Amino acid sequence: MKKIVYTIVFLSLGVGIFHSCSEDFLDKPAYGALSDEVLADEKGIEALLIGAYAALDGQDVVNGGTVALGGGNGWEATPSNWIYGDITGGDAHKGSDGGDQPPINSIATFSADPSNGFFNTKWKALYEGVTRTNAVLRLLNEAENISEQSKANIAGQARFLRGHYYFELKKMFNMVPWIDENSENTNLPNDTDIWPNIEEDFKFAYENLPSTQDDVGRANRWAAGAYLGKTYLYQDKFPLAKEIFTEVINSGVTSNGLSYGLVDNFNHNFNAEFENNEESVFAIQMVANDGTNTIGNSNQALMLAYPYNSPFRCCGFYQPTQDLVNSYRTDEANGLPYLDNYNNNPVKNDMGILSDEPFTPDTQSLDPRLDWTVGRRDIPYHDWGYHPGYDWVREQSSGGPYAPKKHIYWQYHADTYSDQSAWAPGNAINVNVIRFADVLLMAAEAEAKTGNLNTALDYVNLIRGRMADNSQHWLKDYVDPENPLDGFTQDYAANYNIERYPEGYFTSEEQAMEVIMYERRIELAMEGHRFFDLVRWGVAQEVLNNFIDYEGQITTDVRGGDFNSNDVYFPIPQRQIDLSTTADGPVLQQNPGY
Repeated sequence: MKKIVYTIVFLSLGVGIFHSCSEDFLDKPAYGALSDEVLADEKGIEALLIGAYAALDGQDVVNGGTVALGGGNGWEATPSNWIYGDITGGDAHKGSDGGDQPPINSIATFSADPSNGFFNTKWKALYEGVTRTNAVLRLLNEAENISEQSKANIAGQARFLRGHYYFELKKMFNMVPWIDENSENTNLPNDTDIWPNIEEDFKFAYENLPSTQDDVGRANRWAAGAYLGKTYLYQDKFPLAKEIFTEVINSGVTSNGLSYGLVDNFNHNFNAEFENNEESVFAIQMVANDGTNTIGNSNQALMLAYPYNSPFRCCGFYQPTQDLVNSYRTDEANGLPYLDNYNNNPVKNDMGILSDEPFTPDTQSLDPRLDWTVGRRDIPYHDWGYHPGYDWVREQSSGGPYAPKKHIYWQYHADTYSDQSAWAPGNAINVNVIRFADVLLMAAEAEAKTGNLNTALDYVNLIRGRMADNSQHWLKDYVDPENPLDGFTQDYAANYNIERYPEGYFTSEEQAMEVIMYERRIELAMEGHRFFDLVRWGVAQEVLNNFIDYEGQITTDVRGGDFNSNDVYFPIPQRQIDLSTTADGPVLQQNPGY
């Protein structure tokens, strides 16, 4: 279901009240607005529901497509969490140069304060999604002539979406106010844990949604089950998570009826030509060239994150870190990663080497996922040619030598799946909220935590086996069999070597979790998960300060960073605290340490 843009005025959501004893000319209907009576039928409620889906990307379709819902720059409300999950998680540098988008600098070094406008933009965009889902649910209770089956499906989708918006708010800000369709007052305190409410929304969705939907992109029963399991996992409710993940893995199907599985080609998860495949559990749908003459529906939140001075024009942000790249090093003897000391044998880079100077890429053993995740010197950058290194990097000293890759569109279908309607491109590559590989790794975690080490190992090996069994995808002519890259003569772009863990490898919960945590990083890198995983595992302070110590020897942008125990959540935006203030003081309370 591609995004359809509706402009609807919700009279009940933001009302200006005028008091007058005699001037009844103020008491007139709002012409051009749609009242509850008009919308309270199946067609009207479906329109509102589509509007609730449209808020998933946090973007508005105005001003060339660079604005977030409720104001602010589009990238500040990014649904991919490239700033809030990857830069803060040590997988990516801000990139560009030190003076561009300075609010990200303080977020990256854990020195941001509540006045940082990025947090306010993200907060507003997520609560806009909540508002839209509440409008659906409120009017659904008043609607007539809708079958009970349709009501259950609509309510299930709305509550799934509301669960998603609140899940994002919870993992970012922790204590946030719960506002639902029955809330008469929206200026509510943030003094109650909302995990139970999120659980109830996903439970309702799981119990009421059909297994498949008529429109691709709509949430179904199994997407709700996967999200419910994720909610349990974040609360350490491992037996419940294990149970629901098992059901999803054994029975789940995608929104268009495909049984869940891992696609043979890892990159098909990040290529618009192959979107909504059997690995897509729930994805935010993107579309290019939609007729709006904007990139508002075209993954605009990542518009800054293309190699600089390249065919993509702009802007050099979101550069993978050396620490992340090193994590793809494997042991030549067994194809397994170096779990404890991957930085002791770093992958060769081209820091300080100009593009017209000779450079030989790393020749040691690597996990092939590296080169579907990271663009690096003299390795094919999809079908755009070899990444030239220095010439495509805005400031190596700040952001390092690498480029992002998972959200980069391919040249062979750029006319169809990229959108050039703004000063930086958009594209039609969906944002994966949950894909099946993620489900398998979350299930592995739940199994390990409940003592089922062999099952946990089986799930991990499914992920690794995809790469080990499909080496043909790394042949020289894979990029375009009809027109291989000029000069690309070797069979492989690098020395790829990946194997499964041997049978019986997991001998304890602690050892199993070390492997699972590592595998989540290298499988899901640059997909917005890393920071939030580190926080929920309780290892963020140690891991991120070690990262700062290591990466700070290579680049300048993270130097001076310091993660402390209060940094596990971002600050409640000061603007929201100010707006909540009554005669008795602010209703919203700040997170500790800010």
